[in-house]
Amino acid sequence: MSDTDGKKPLGLGGAPRSGQVKQSFSHGRTKSVVVETKRKRVVVPVAAAKPGTPGAAAASGSAAHLGDPSKRPAGISDAEMERRLAALRVAKAREAEDAARRAEEDKARDEERARKREEAETKEREERERIAAAKAKADEEERLRAEAAAEAVAKAAARKADVLGTSRRQPVAEKPAEAAAPAARGERADRNAPAAAPTAAETAARAPMGAKPALAVRKVDRDREERERNAKAKTDDGRRTGKLTLNDALAGEGGRTRSMAAMKRKQEKARAKALGIGKPEKQFRDVQLPETITVSELANRMTERAADVVKSLMKMGMMVTMNQAIDADTAELVIEEFGHKAVRVSDADVEQAIEVVADADENRITRPPIVTIMGHVDHGKTSLLDAIRKANVVSGEAGGITQHIGAYQVRTEKGQVLTFLDTPGHAAFTSMRSRGAQVTDIVVLVVAADDAVMPQTIEAIAHAKAAKVPMIVAINKVDKYGADPTKVRTDLLQHEIVVEEMSGDVQDVEVSAKTGQGIEELLEAIALQAEILELRANPNRAAAGAVIEAKLDVGRGPIATVLVQNGTLRKGDIFVVGEQWGKVRALINDKGERIDEAGPSVPVEVLGLSGTPSAGDTLNVVETEAQAREIATYRENVIKDKRAAAGAATTLEQLMAKAKADQSVAELPVLVKADVQGSAEAIVQALEKVGNEEVRVRVLSYGVGAITDTDVMLAEASKCPIIGFNVRANASARNSAHQKGVEIRYYSIIYDLVDDIKAAASGLLKAEIRETFIGYATIKEVFKVTGIGQVAGCIVTEGVARRSAGVRLLRDNVVIHEGTLKTLKRYKDEVKEVTSGQECGMAFERYDDIRAGDVIEIFEREEIQRTLA
Repeated sequence: MSDTDGKKPLGLGGAPRSGQVKQSFSHGRTKSVVVETKRKRVVVPVAAAKPGTPGAAAASGSAAHLGDPSKRPAGISDAEMERRLAALRVAKAREAEDAARRAEEDKARDEERARKREEAETKEREERERIAAAKAKADEEERLRAEAAAEAVAKAAARKADVLGTSRRQPVAEKPAEAAAPAARGERADRNAPAAAPTAAETAARAPMGAKPALAVRKVDRDREERERNAKAKTDDGRRTGKLTLNDALAGEGGRTRSMAAMKRKQEKARAKALGIGKPEKQFRDVQLPETITVSELANRMTERAADVVKSLMKMGMMVTMNQAIDADTAELVIEEFGHKAVRVSDADVEQAIEVVADADENRITRPPIVTIMGHVDHGKTSLLDAIRKANVVSGEAGGITQHIGAYQVRTEKGQVLTFLDTPGHAAFTSMRSRGAQVTDIVVLVVAADDAVMPQTIEAIAHAKAAKVPMIVAINKVDKYGADPTKVRTDLLQHEIVVEEMSGDVQDVEVSAKTGQGIEELLEAIALQAEILELRANPNRAAAGAVIEAKLDVGRGPIATVLVQNGTLRKGDIFVVGEQWGKVRALINDKGERIDEAGPSVPVEVLGLSGTPSAGDTLNVVETEAQAREIATYRENVIKDKRAAAGAATTLEQLMAKAKADQSVAELPVLVKADVQGSAEAIVQALEKVGNEEVRVRVLSYGVGAITDTDVMLAEASKCPIIGFNVRANASARNSAHQKGVEIRYYSIIYDLVDDIKAAASGLLKAEIRETFIGYATIKEVFKVTGIGQVAGCIVTEGVARRSAGVRLLRDNVVIHEGTLKTLKRYKDEVKEVTSGQECGMAFERYDDIRAGDVIEIFEREEIQRTLA
């Protein structure tokens, strides 16, 4: 705005500066605007100075100026001004401190740089001295070699001259040794000096008799030049000067000499070798060589280029690629060609990752004993364990019989910890009892006092003896009427079991699982036996254990019941078990509680397996997943190879005999799915025993887990039923089985399963044909009747002749025909039967060779359905 408008220009005070700005608008409109600007005052306080210094007056003036209210900026109070001055002083002090610190840091950096530069110079000087010393040493060695070569050339030339002089019978003027030596020394001292021309006397002396002097001189000159070239070629220290000319390239018989670059490379190699900083020499290795190996892996183990290995194999006539496998013999040839040493190893060496080191005595501690309850079915094994555990397991088992191996830990009233394994007593569970005896320390043999020794009792004794474990006899059911413990002890004598009551060394305790009688005495006997055994284990090592049972849970996946035998199994451990491997995802004890670790003699359920292992496999903890996967793959391949070898070993004759036998034997195919591995094995073993020489049961497949669509498809293709033991089919499998007409049978008790399969297999047996003789007739006369043929006039001598019965024609007590009757008449009437003493007429179906005196035997056939025992 301008002054002409009568308004004061806006401003904050001070002397404003004004000017006009012309603004342009659309349609040619313009407007002049007055613009005023005012410079902002910047207040810079002056630091306090000492009195008498040059800045003291300025500082005081500045301070006076700032303290003067008339000269102070508008709107600033005394307090605000004081605060600003204090802040300014603090900032100045901080800036001074920063400057001092930066100066110190710069000084320290300079000193550090100077120290490093001095160290680098010292190191460089030492390196130069070392290089100079090495070079001097190399030059000295080269000079000594050159002198030796020159001396050898001189001697050779002297011998040549002697030979030439002798052959031409011309005496040669010998140079005194005192003169020859200095000449030789002079020649070595100045190799580059031209050789002195021979005198006329020397030439004449060396010339043969009758030869012209000029020819002799040329001959001597040529010999000398040749000697000089040879000496120069042998004593040259590798240095060259000047360029390579055509004459130099063509001179001498040796052809072209080495180039300047080659001589420089030679010098560099010699210098690097002397300093020890050259290319490292090739290292020769011991190469582990398995039965088969790929070319790339072989090159990797030799630390050679894969292309070089492929080239070597191609020279041998093998066109291979880097990913192709070669056998051990070929690989060994390649290894030897590259200068390495082959060390043959086996694929089984992967098992070495499993630690098998024996534990030292100081590392082992006492562990709880593992006690297995064994005996005949229904002798009270599980009930006795219930009384010890004060639990009720029998009610949880189908049919009141144990069909799984149960693992439990019990703490007695005295604080002792015992691990119990409860095994089934049914005959089908032989393998389960065998596994229980193999992993146990003590076997408790339960024998019912009212039933004495039974077949499974004898089998349990055999398992205990085979495992070489001590035995304790528990005579159960002593509270029942008719119990006779003495009979039990006597029966055990037949199987070499002598109890303490009969002056033996086997402990025996009379117990009653129902009333609790003798339970404490049994626990004391177990504790005493464990103390005698001195059971110890090392908990501070990689865990190892035995798989007691395995199953496939729908929600949790494969689960293995493992009894830890050594070490401590922890959550997160990587392990291998049989053909499977895994990482411990969870550990569950016998009470269903999750725990973080399990020590020796502790039974746990392990989650985190890659697949369902076989019961009886050994679990071992390894370091890495790669090791576990490698061991599991190796074991799987071994089993496949064994199966393939067994199939390949079968001869054609054996296959033909087997096919012929299969045709004569009727088969009942079944597919079995069970809840746990042990039950599946027991069912398969029980079904394999069903049948005889005419019929048998064939288990096409068995497994663990629920029935799936895959099982239904296999059953449909094989036209067989599916047997489910304590498992059910999922919804999809049920619908698929219903559509395809596949029968699925569910069982929870092994007795019922075996009985039903036995009944079904009995239906495949051929019915037994039983013949019953009902009468005899004798032919008296033979007649020929039109339309019928030969008709025998007979008299029934014994029994009855029936129209529907079968007949045999006997002649001289020899059967000549067997068939049926075409007609049976009494006089002219067709009758159904004729009794003894009556006459009748008989005609045979499609047979006319009958004579008087023949005997007709009349019988009836009866089919009797057979069953499997």
